[in-house]
Amino acid sequence: MDVYEEAPAGDTARGQASICARCAGLGPTCCEMSPGQEEACFPVSDLERQRISDHVALTRGGFVEETNSRAFVANLHRLFPRERRVVDALFPPKGTHLRLSTDARGRCQFLTGAGCVLPNEVRPYYCRVFPFWVVSGRLTVFAPGGCLACREGRSVAGMLASLQVRAEFLLDLHCRLRLAWGFPPEEGMAFVTPALARFHP
Repeated sequence: MDVYEEAPAGDTARGQASICARCAGLGPTCCEMSPGQEEACFPVSDLERQRISDHVALTRGGFVEETNSRAFVANLHRLFPRERRVVDALFPPKGTHLRLSTDARGRCQFLTGAGCVLPNEVRPYYCRVFPFWVVSGRLTVFAPGGCLACREGRSVAGMLASLQVRAEFLLDLHCRLRLAWGFPPEEGMAFVTPALARFHP
């Protein structure tokens, strides 16, 4: 993972819409996974589910209740390497969480050939942060082979420019993701909210 310090200004929604739409046309994208690997998909909190449902007039059709499997928890351990105990408390064995539903090919229900049908501000926080992530307060980047922003940007600064996003914005989104999923706002802090990522029937 690479780390960056500076980022250019810009219109995040326009930048992501442009490059992500082109990526969807080329495929595969970060919005697809191999069939059978859906259990490792990131969780969707009640807050995120409600925001999506309000926009597309869904009740539960775009979401799946998934068990907190070993593969799922192991993936969260990789995302939060210094917070394994927090992960285990929020996503206990035999518990459940929500995720976005996928079709038989592993494509997100909201993905089309022109990109995501959800406006940027409605999408789950993980989708909005990706391909970036925050570890120990520092921004890093994943390097998925199919990501057009990674291929065209070639560096963290280039990716930020192509997506037209600033470091401060991504750090804030990651903090919001943590709170929505039930984590403390920052690593090492005490809990301040209930675990919203858990499934509530």
